[in-house]
Amino acid sequence: QVFDDEGKDVTPHPLFHSDPDMLVPRQGKLWASSACFGATGPAFLSSFSTCQTSGVHAGSVSWPYSSSSLLSNATAAPLNGTAEPASPQDTTVSLTDVRVRQEEITEEVTKKDLDGRVDIYLTETETLWILAVPPVVLSVESEDAGRVLEQNKIYADICKNRPGNDRFVEKMMQTLNGAAKHKEVQCDKIIMEDKGTMVTSRDLHNSFNISEMEPVSRAGGSRATPGQRRKSHATEEHDQPVSVSLDTGSTTSTTISENAALARIHKEQAVLTSENFQQHLFSMERILMENIFQPQLAAYWQLPVLRDPALTSDTRGTVAAIKEQHNKEKKDKEEQKEALVDPSILLELNKTPAKTAPPSLERLWSYMCNLTNGHSVSSMAWSKVNPDLLAVGYGAFDFKEQKKGLACCWSLKNPRWPERIFPCEHGVTALDFSTSSPKLLAVGMYDGSVAIFDVRSRNTAAFLDSRDSSNNHTGPVWQLRWVEQDRGTSADGRKERLVCLSADGRVNALDCTDLMKIKRTESEKKNLPGEALLSREAAGMCFDFHPKDTNIYLAGTEEGLIHRCSCLCNEHFLETYRGHTGPVYKVAWNPFSTDMFLSCSADWSIILWHQDSQMPILTFHSATAFVHDIMWSPKSAFVFAAVNESSTEIWDLSASTLNPTISRFASPRVTFTSVLFAKNTDCLLVGDSKGEVSVFELQNLAVPGSAQ
Repeated sequence: QVFDDEGKDVTPHPLFHSDPDMLVPRQGKLWASSACFGATGPAFLSSFSTCQTSGVHAGSVSWPYSSSSLLSNATAAPLNGTAEPASPQDTTVSLTDVRVRQEEITEEVTKKDLDGRVDIYLTETETLWILAVPPVVLSVESEDAGRVLEQNKIYADICKNRPGNDRFVEKMMQTLNGAAKHKEVQCDKIIMEDKGTMVTSRDLHNSFNISEMEPVSRAGGSRATPGQRRKSHATEEHDQPVSVSLDTGSTTSTTISENAALARIHKEQAVLTSENFQQHLFSMERILMENIFQPQLAAYWQLPVLRDPALTSDTRGTVAAIKEQHNKEKKDKEEQKEALVDPSILLELNKTPAKTAPPSLERLWSYMCNLTNGHSVSSMAWSKVNPDLLAVGYGAFDFKEQKKGLACCWSLKNPRWPERIFPCEHGVTALDFSTSSPKLLAVGMYDGSVAIFDVRSRNTAAFLDSRDSSNNHTGPVWQLRWVEQDRGTSADGRKERLVCLSADGRVNALDCTDLMKIKRTESEKKNLPGEALLSREAAGMCFDFHPKDTNIYLAGTEEGLIHRCSCLCNEHFLETYRGHTGPVYKVAWNPFSTDMFLSCSADWSIILWHQDSQMPILTFHSATAFVHDIMWSPKSAFVFAAVNESSTEIWDLSASTLNPTISRFASPRVTFTSVLFAKNTDCLLVGDSKGEVSVFELQNLAVPGSAQ
């Protein structure tokens, strides 16, 4: 027994409680009562219970956790009276044989019992592991010794190569980075779709009355008369079951319905694929787009916005509003009469000009679809005869981000989807419409090839391609343009040529005639000993022909120089302008003051030049970003637009030469790449690096006349 500090009995009770009335103990298998001397009944049963469940051999004794109930003296006393010690085979004890109560153990232990020999066999039970910690030390003679030594060697090599290695991260612990864990989650989105079909009243009528349709015989193809039907029914009643006739009629009816459905499907497909139906769909699409974008298109063409009177559904509210307005006007007239105010004074007050709002760029819409998303807008050009048709080239300026390009023709009548899509093998870098043949669209690509497409045809293949030419460019075609030049003495002697400028330093026409090979100029900085030029030609970046004399043109180079050249002389430059310290991205003649031109560069600057002076007239700095594109306004000699990496700017030189008049910043992670003025309206088109061409309206900008 176990007692606590206060004297209470806290002896653990056995989990197994035996019932003494179930079985009578067998006398041949029972130990003497002296074997339990000093032990209580429950403790004695507990010891035998533990021994029996542990699976030891016969005659063994396994002690429980309580050491206070150990046997002090045990004597094997079999019932046959022999005094020989009990052997393990003779002392087989089962749990059911131990039915000893505490009151039965009352015999006294004699001296002979104390002096007798008792054999006790102790065996180890199965080990119960409560906490198992794997060892970190292994014997060299074990089977896994070689594997552990190899892992230790690998770890030593890793620790040796760890200093200065980027694969390791310094942390506040002396351990290696753990391996990445893989987790699996359900990431497939459950897509819900709405399915529907169009059903006409004719389809409903045929489907509802399909069971009433009379079957038609396949053999004769004629309808049976009422007398024949009655005769057949009478015959069926005597000869065959009625079910045969019903089954035949249902099969024929099903066949007729299937044939009718197939015929209807073929007819609908023929209607959907017909050219007349496609033309009607095209007209319907135009009407829907004009209804959706009517306010934006009206603002673009500077027309009044139409309001739909059917949008006001509450007639009572409209009548109440009209009455309230009428009462308000009547009240105002009465107050005017009471104040005796002269109407002429009110007229003069109404004529007083209100304070005008500052100039701004209001976004109308944007040209963008799934095909153009992710492609950078590289160039834009208007059609020479159709003011609604816009050609946009999509490519990439970075060598590492090159991918297939697109040339799309957008219309103002459908800003949602392009009218023509011309896929290209390489990124599009420049494009332009022809003047003499407005259907031809020339496209320059990053690989140096030039392709010409016919926009009137729905064929996406190129009408003409320069890849097979031996005089093809070896660098990206950064700019191309259709130019009309004098080729004869008569009035009809002007012919149009396609002029291209490439990064290989060549300015040539499509007829394989080199107008100029831009050579590198001698730098003021002397070359170091052993330093040599890789190429004598300088990479051309842009050009622009004189608005009056098409034999004169400007060419900007990657060196930051601008050369004035002539088509009549392909060996020397007429003039060289030095002012930029980075590649010149764009040059543009002023369409009104033809002696002036602009240039923009990667050195964050825009410079205004005069063709007779090698020194810049004005230099504009507004942001620390590359200036990608510039363009003069077609309505004023003082206004031009510029786009840099972060904003679009409108400069009015008659108002300020220090700061732009209007600035609109780009969205995060978006770069403006190109700019284009609309021909007949006060709108501006801006392309960005995400493939979107935004249309902006110039508001409250007092543009000086072109005569100034």
